[in-house]
Amino acid sequence: MTTTVRPAEAPPVLVAHERLLDALTGLFTRRGLPAARARTAAEALCHGELSGFASHGLFNLARLYLPLLESGRCDPHAEPATVTDLGACAVVDHRRALGLWAAAESMDDAVARARKYGIGLVAVRGGTHFGCAGFHAARAAAAGMVGLVASNCGGQRLVPPPGGALPLLGTNPLAVAAPALPGHPFVLDMSTTAVPTGRLRLAARRGEPVPPGWLEDEHGAPVTDPGAYDRGEARLRWLGGDPETGAYKGFGLALAVEVLAAGLSGSATGPAPQVPTDDEDTRGTDDGIGFLLLAVDPGRLRPGDGFAEAMRELFSAVNAGPPAPGTDEEVRYPGWREAEQALHRRSEGVPLPAWLHAELTGLGLFGTGHSLPGHPLPGHSAPSHSAPGEEAPGALPQEAPRPRDAERRQRDEHAGGERP
Repeated sequence: MTTTVRPAEAPPVLVAHERLLDALTGLFTRRGLPAARARTAAEALCHGELSGFASHGLFNLARLYLPLLESGRCDPHAEPATVTDLGACAVVDHRRALGLWAAAESMDDAVARARKYGIGLVAVRGGTHFGCAGFHAARAAAAGMVGLVASNCGGQRLVPPPGGALPLLGTNPLAVAAPALPGHPFVLDMSTTAVPTGRLRLAARRGEPVPPGWLEDEHGAPVTDPGAYDRGEARLRWLGGDPETGAYKGFGLALAVEVLAAGLSGSATGPAPQVPTDDEDTRGTDDGIGFLLLAVDPGRLRPGDGFAEAMRELFSAVNAGPPAPGTDEEVRYPGWREAEQALHRRSEGVPLPAWLHAELTGLGLFGTGHSLPGHPLPGHSAPSHSAPGEEAPGALPQEAPRPRDAERRQRDEHAGGERP
């Protein structure tokens, strides 16, 4: 019996958060985005690295966002247009604007409407991939409101219904955010499938198997090779697993997202009167994505500090729960650990895998290297541009103190929420 030994990976490269934001802002600006919107897009993309959602962070820059911009499927100069405006709610056409910034602006619009009417709803058509849904929902929480974000996958079809043969819907993410404990908002950010496709591709890039329950073959048998998904040998499973254990809940949530995100805005949908049966066309494309961005102002519904106090009591009680026997892991509500990690990485630096840092350096993100193709070859790692003993471009010097952001941290604590 032989054992396959994976070669040791180079240690992660630590990059100052502000430097990463500046580099990304510059890259998006060079691709045609206005400076302020490029900054918002950089913040949205960095959110994945800050909060631990690496599958929705910088890994997607060369794989997803730059190809969208370079192919014309995303318009860097797009200016969203209001189609319908009823005061508290509106339909907005994003006109293929980069979703990283455009969804954030639409959530800010929903927040402004909620300040006036108590509730603000913006239904978006013509959208593109917006990164972490939680980043946009958390903008409402930072304003002291409850935020909800839902997105379909446009005309993309990735997962069949329970018991079905052909793919019908996408991963259809859903996020809810609200003020909780100071600096630690409640943020539930989830796909309606067991995992989003980005986690499969990141695992494949790392050469790691995935747990049983994420993928299955055409006969329903578990698949643990993440590369099988893009080879067409495996498909995603719904949240809930098998029909007997709750797959209809994940599927039902995905349909609910389709109603809210696509139905209200007039966006493309996965289900069609005649779903193509040709293998090449079965999955469709993620063009014409629809979003729903909702903000509710508790201060208008419940004057005074009653809501904020109730949330502090609620989430304090969650965190005070005792751990299960045999484990030392503390009980924490969704969003707590992500906020802790983000605070740490803002002050101490963002660790990037060496292969990802090399890829970003090749893209010129840190002012060194040459342009790489928009879509790297599977399993290919760009070569390091640092000689032995040299610091990687953009890395924090090991002997120098790392930047701290005490002022931001203090502001977040006083605000009772963290602004992404």
